[in-house]
Amino acid sequence: MDTALDLRDFGGVDAYLAKCPSRTVLDVLANKWAVLVVPMLGGGPLRFGVLRRKLDGITQKSLTQTLRNLERDGLVTRTAFPTIPPRVEYELTSLGRSAITLLEGMRVWAEQHVPEIVNARSAYAQRAEAQEA
Repeated sequence: MDTALDLRDFGGVDAYLAKCPSRTVLDVLANKWAVLVVPMLGGGPLRFGVLRRKLDGITQKSLTQTLRNLERDGLVTRTAFPTIPPRVEYELTSLGRSAITLLEGMRVWAEQHVPEIVNARSAYAQRAEAQEA
């Protein structure tokens, strides 16, 4: 017998439920570029070009989409300055700053465990090859 409460009945959310709106938040934050953009903006506002140079391998399209999603969800503000050429800066909101520790932790964990993950992938590939043979 399943005794888990549906927290939505009590004004809450539960990401384990298929229709929970928190899943859309997880989609944005679990994006590999968001995991890197948010902590990078933790040092203060940055221009688009600076972000793009610091995030080796990101395309203009991916960075634009990531920043738009973060702005839409209230984690980033975009400020356009009336200069020629136009200057635009991106900065974390208080909500965005509250996610830095979480996302920076994900990056650090990934960097620390690369050797183990690479070894596990190699072992998995070898097992899969052996099963196919």
